[in-house]
Amino acid sequence: MLSRRSLLTTTLAAAGLCALPAWAAEFEITFTPAEWKARLSPAQYAVLREEATERAFSNTLKGETSPLLKEAREGNYHCAGCDLPVYASATKYDSGTGWPSFYAAIEGAVGTKEDNSLFSRRTEVHCRRCGGHLGHIFDDGPQPTGKRHCLNGLAMTFTPA
Repeated sequence: MLSRRSLLTTTLAAAGLCALPAWAAEFEITFTPAEWKARLSPAQYAVLREEATERAFSNTLKGETSPLLKEAREGNYHCAGCDLPVYASATKYDSGTGWPSFYAAIEGAVGTKEDNSLFSRRTEVHCRRCGGHLGHIFDDGPQPTGKRHCLNGLAMTFTPA
């Protein structure tokens, strides 16, 4: 039996009126765009739901600033959309790019998909539970993985150990 939300989402999607991407249905936590806007700040919504990117080194967007580029305490970085721990401080490093960077995510915490925007092929990284856009993964990171998870600070929160 369809829930009212499923019926409404299906109906709106069929009519071309729903802003949810096709892959959104595969996540445990889903909300309508209006529900996400009520839960997130404007900048968090832009990053997590619309795949916006904060400015390098200032980590600002829409007048909001993230302090996570300079965060150096031990702890975990959580998805700002659903509070899932996604990165551990032990894997954070200074990549010199102006965004919080990590060489690995917490196992099973993130998903990826190909991103062919901006005339290039990149790997987008998102929260596996809510699908929130976190940033991109590049092949120029340190060992042991050789990966650089280049993330938007506004997409995360920090919980000290």
